[in-house]
Amino acid sequence: MTRTLRLALAYDGTDLFGWQTQPARPTVQGLLMHSCERVLGEPVKVVGASRTDAGVHALRQVASLATASPMAPAVLGRALNALLPAAIRVLDCREAAPGFDARRWARGKRYGYLIDRGDAADPFLRRYAWHAPYALEAETMARALRLLRGKHDFSAFCAAPGRGRPPTCTVRSARLVLRKGRLGILLSADSFLHHMVRNLVGSLVEIGRGAREPGWLGALLAARDRRLAGPTAPPRGLTLVRVLYPT
Repeated sequence: MTRTLRLALAYDGTDLFGWQTQPARPTVQGLLMHSCERVLGEPVKVVGASRTDAGVHALRQVASLATASPMAPAVLGRALNALLPAAIRVLDCREAAPGFDARRWARGKRYGYLIDRGDAADPFLRRYAWHAPYALEAETMARALRLLRGKHDFSAFCAAPGRGRPPTCTVRSARLVLRKGRLGILLSADSFLHHMVRNLVGSLVEIGRGAREPGWLGALLAARDRRLAGPTAPPRGLTLVRVLYPT
């Protein structure tokens, strides 16, 4: 009998080529599938809730797979951690409802983006933060962030607008956290477009350093033109914090 398993994963994406399997390149999905097949002794398809890009991290990614193996989920989790590189850890492995699909059942995601504002880049943050040594006005950025809340067309912040899925997303929460020279941007939405968070952060930094007014973000949403928005922030500062499912 086939069972569906649900895995919670954390990973440092610095040396990985994103989530999705690529030929001859280390990816989270590829390494996880290979390890699962070695442990379970059968071909396995692993589905991830978020297809994170190269260099992007995760605190709690969710994956699902179907298996005919009777192996206990906890045993599988320990076996996978023994095979996977240290940059990828299985935090939890448990049996899920029949047909559970980590991507299709998700109802939202939370992302965080970390900016190091110090004059000199913190060497301990170099893998996990964008060093932007500008005199960023946090309150100005926070005012701009509030414009994102609600349902909007985010074409201006999509890497490839007009392709694939509709560009409308509902942002449930958008806030800024300031701690000792570090600036965190936290976003929660029902869905995210390709590069959406990184493109938003790039525009927010333009606002924070005084190159643009906070209202510019609203104008970009209305214009729906990626060419008018700011630069794309580097992937190293971006982390998938959590995937949200129906309770």
